[in-house]
Amino acid sequence: MVVAGLLATSFSVAAHAQWKWRDKSGQMHLSDLPPPADVAEKDVLQRPDTAKFKAAPAPSPASASVAASAPRAAVDPELEARMKRTEQERTAQQKKEEERVAAVKAENCARAKEHLRSLDSGIRLSRVNEKGEREILDDKQRAEEAQRSRNVVASECR
Repeated sequence: MVVAGLLATSFSVAAHAQWKWRDKSGQMHLSDLPPPADVAEKDVLQRPDTAKFKAAPAPSPASASVAASAPRAAVDPELEARMKRTEQERTAQQKKEEERVAAVKAENCARAKEHLRSLDSGIRLSRVNEKGEREILDDKQRAEEAQRSRNVVASECR
């Protein structure tokens, strides 16, 4: 029993993390895979002992493409389905929000065009001031309102 435990422990040493590095944000990483290419050489704190382990030959381009096209059996199908469903929900929400923004812009555009038509028609227009009194727009106020409406048309009617 003790011999089996010692034997299992000796094999598990190879499974321990062999690479140790610090990323740009200062977070420490331990892995049996080398760090990403963007990690600076000075941030690699530990490398595997290459004398202990013989490097496997690099895969040929043909075998790499076969491996890339092969389905990943290690991925949990339930997790993958959940991730796919979450991504679909996120894209649906994003599309819904884009449609809502487009509808608001279209309504703003239509209102600004209608207001601009009223201002350009020459009929007398009035508005209620901050005191609650009705005042008729003079030429200067009409020109200012027309410019504001043109700005809204320019920004919302694209």
